[in-house]
Amino acid sequence: MTRRDDLAWCTPTELPEELLTFGGTVRDGLAVGAPGKTGVLDLALAPRAGSTKVIRQYQRAPLHIYRPIYLDPGRPDMAFVFLQQQGDGIVQGDRCRVDIDCEPGSAVHVTTQASTKVFAARDNFATQLINLRVGAGAVLEYLPDPVVPFRGSRLFQRTSLAAAEDATVILGEILLPGRVAHDEAHAYDLCWTETEARDLDGKLLFADTLRLRPGQVGDPRSPGVLGGYDIVATLFVMCSRMSPPDLVALLRTALAEVPDVLAGVSELPAGCGAAVRMLGHTSTAVQAAMRTAWSGARTSLVGAPAPDLRKG
Repeated sequence: MTRRDDLAWCTPTELPEELLTFGGTVRDGLAVGAPGKTGVLDLALAPRAGSTKVIRQYQRAPLHIYRPIYLDPGRPDMAFVFLQQQGDGIVQGDRCRVDIDCEPGSAVHVTTQASTKVFAARDNFATQLINLRVGAGAVLEYLPDPVVPFRGSRLFQRTSLAAAEDATVILGEILLPGRVAHDEAHAYDLCWTETEARDLDGKLLFADTLRLRPGQVGDPRSPGVLGGYDIVATLFVMCSRMSPPDLVALLRTALAEVPDVLAGVSELPAGCGAAVRMLGHTSTAVQAAMRTAWSGARTSLVGAPAPDLRKG
């Protein structure tokens, strides 16, 4: 069995071939697998004495968390976990892996302390593996802050979700174009994100891939990709207690009056829920739309609107 302190534990399998062309030896920096380059966070949470507690925690720099907090008066049982990363962001050669196991009946919200910055890669690339498991009757909200790819950066991210049929999952991501103020809109080399959801028996429910490569096939500015927009966000909502058509109608209603964002809502395959894709010109508008959609879904499915996450 691969150990968590092995590089293989944090290294994705079946990487896209075009990413492997960037897999050179890191010059002028720490090599792949060096201390501080393989971040690991392994958590298990379960209901204990009326609230959700961490029952297993293993972390290795640069990834870490502090003690969960309970900030939602509408769901005082829900643990809010803020994922943090030492340093300013992700650099070439980083291999990060996050495993979060939400046991039956737990209620968990996972977010990041701040946006994830992806720095330029001269020789290699950076990867993130996010593995989420949600047990029977559990609630998981996984809503990290936006990813910001800098000029010349290369990122591969794979999010794998395994959820019980009666679990409730709200899963989202936001990708910014880069440091626009530094004239870096879509100046990264490659941004590839994959999301895959299965049931607890391993049956595939849906898969979604976002591949952006400026100047190549998949250029974000092309009409068939982002067109005239710079920011893309995705929200997946899974819950068996509401039919997919009703969930689609709920999300469309929530987003109907949101300004400055182009949004589309559709049913997910296998009748497991609904998906929202949003395009916008500004981070402020897209993040506000994401919060509106999250709050609308949360009010109906979790029993409370989106709380203040106290990020300043």
